[in-house]
Amino acid sequence: MAGATSAELIAAVSEAGGLGVLGASFLPPQEIAALVARARELTSKPLGINVLIYAMDDHIDEVLALEPRVLSTAWPRDDQDLAPLFARAHERGCRVMHMVPHVVDAVRAAEAGADVIVAQGSEGGGHIGEIAGSVLVRQVVKAVAPVPVLAAGGFVDGAGLAAALALGADGLLLGTRFLATDEAPVQQAYKDAIVASDGSDTLATTLGDSLSGRDWPGAWGRLKRTRFVEHWLGREPELRRRRARLKDEVGAFQESGADDGLMWMGQSAGLVDSVEPAGDVVRRIVAEAEEVIATLGP
Repeated sequence: MAGATSAELIAAVSEAGGLGVLGASFLPPQEIAALVARARELTSKPLGINVLIYAMDDHIDEVLALEPRVLSTAWPRDDQDLAPLFARAHERGCRVMHMVPHVVDAVRAAEAGADVIVAQGSEGGGHIGEIAGSVLVRQVVKAVAPVPVLAAGGFVDGAGLAAALALGADGLLLGTRFLATDEAPVQQAYKDAIVASDGSDTLATTLGDSLSGRDWPGAWGRLKRTRFVEHWLGREPELRRRRARLKDEVGAFQESGADDGLMWMGQSAGLVDSVEPAGDVVRRIVAEAEEVIATLGP
């Protein structure tokens, strides 16, 4: 959710009993600091900061200087050594939460000292791997025990939380659900598209990276099938050639609030029925999960 989190969003999540995590990748250091400062004005609860290791390796110390309770990381290159990075976070008193798309990546992170592993299934929005969450979560739980595991990708409500717990996970990490909240700093058309989705209008592609020019290591990207995406799908070489003009076109869509361009969302959009306050989302998920678990009996 880099660029799609606000101080108000992460504070609301933490105030409700979750952990609000700021998506900090690709933001200038001064903007990250300002967002963290604003969030701390809104809540005294713990906060996290998320960075993409492949893109933010040179800025990790600047993030750690802000003293988040949790350093959330993802998508390293194979040649990046995680152990020294995680050790620097621990020296600052931060816990490390690392997201993975494959079980081998989970083992690598656990051996490097990660405190929590997030197993992200291919149902998720944004950048993903190729393994479904129901398989990956269970694989990771078994591979890294007793390290705690969170489930991500395709989870959006209390039933999903109960299912994740049944798979052996300790909780959820949510993205798409929090895009459709009052506090998310995205266009209303984006939020409305998530609510309108039945989950079948997304696809995994590398088109978004062809447009941005960023080389995510080993990742696909799940997007909504907008007119723009349909037009350029399979024409990535030509898209790269026209990158500068097309970036402006996508920016114009976003500024106008048009339901087009690039909209990162997971298949769980098919379970999102309304735009609502982020704190209400957290509280309802917990209440629903408790109801589901209670109906199952001892």
